[in-house]
Amino acid sequence: MENSEAEIQKAISEISYGLYIVSSMSGKKMNGQLVNTVFQAASCPPLVAASINKSNLTHAYIEESGIFSISVLAQDTPMPFIGLFGFRTGREIDKFKDISFKLLAGCPAVTENALAVLAVKTVSTLDMGTHTLFLGEVLAAETLKEGPALTYEYYKAVKHGKTHKNATTFYAGADRPA
Repeated sequence: MENSEAEIQKAISEISYGLYIVSSMSGKKMNGQLVNTVFQAASCPPLVAASINKSNLTHAYIEESGIFSISVLAQDTPMPFIGLFGFRTGREIDKFKDISFKLLAGCPAVTENALAVLAVKTVSTLDMGTHTLFLGEVLAAETLKEGPALTYEYYKAVKHGKTHKNATTFYAGADRPA
């Protein structure tokens, strides 16, 4: 028996996620975006993956440079900061202009509101229709501070955050299926 699209989306929405900033660069231009689909794929060598919408500027930068960073956001990250990376485009603004970041293994990594940062070299990609899954080996990592990580559930339930149309979890029928 097949389920309706709404039922499938409702079940999928129960999968747990974190919220991260994935950044990359093209020449001297830097960009980053909010991402909820990042995960560890292997331990030896340490591999992580990030799913990025093909229409996003960060996607183009990762494709060009072959490197990206992941910033693990703290639970107390303010909504304006989330909005800068989640609902603004680097094609119109410089997201790095007034925020704290560092170059980690040659890649910009957002340190502001981050618990940890990782620099990653792409080793494989998977075309997933609207998104590309970038699989990469962790080149460098740093723990910046201790504390609870920002989860997607906390972002939606406590911070009342919305889902951007380019997110892997976006559902056109509703912000969260009933």
